[in-house]
Amino acid sequence: MAPDTRMEAPGQPAPHQTNYQDRLFAQLAAAGGAAEVEFGKLAKKSDNSAVTAFAGRMVDDHSAANAKLKSLAETNKIPLPEELDEEHERQRAELEKLDGAKFDMAYIGGQITDHQKTVQLLEWEIGSGQDADLQHFASETLPTVLEHLQLARDIKAELASQAIADDTTAPTKQ
Repeated sequence: MAPDTRMEAPGQPAPHQTNYQDRLFAQLAAAGGAAEVEFGKLAKKSDNSAVTAFAGRMVDDHSAANAKLKSLAETNKIPLPEELDEEHERQRAELEKLDGAKFDMAYIGGQITDHQKTVQLLEWEIGSGQDADLQHFASETLPTVLEHLQLARDIKAELASQAIADDTTAPTKQ
């Protein structure tokens, strides 16, 4: 347990307290969730139906998870970020410059990376967190994030196959 953990009894953490691991988890999860919603809204400009369907699901699923997390954070008096962090701001700026297939590949590639990070973050909270409600949230959220990760991987494979097909059917320059 973290040194700042308040105890109800020896070896038994007090409920609804903020400790370093739980605060860090909530803040990182909130930052990632907000970015998923933001990027999902941005990705609705895609011409690829699989990408736009995925983006819509990201907005819906992450908005719901963000609301649950916000409620838990308020109960535990954990301040959550109001804006995108630097990393996600850079990602958004890069995505805003792209369109078409390049946008789709960059968006889905970023989704794979972000969802891999989120899986690790959720597993970390499940194993190392001290607040039972936040651990429960992480346990409930993990299967959905794993499903998102698999969907993103499937879409990336589909996009890559399409790019290869486009390259082989394009006339060659001589």
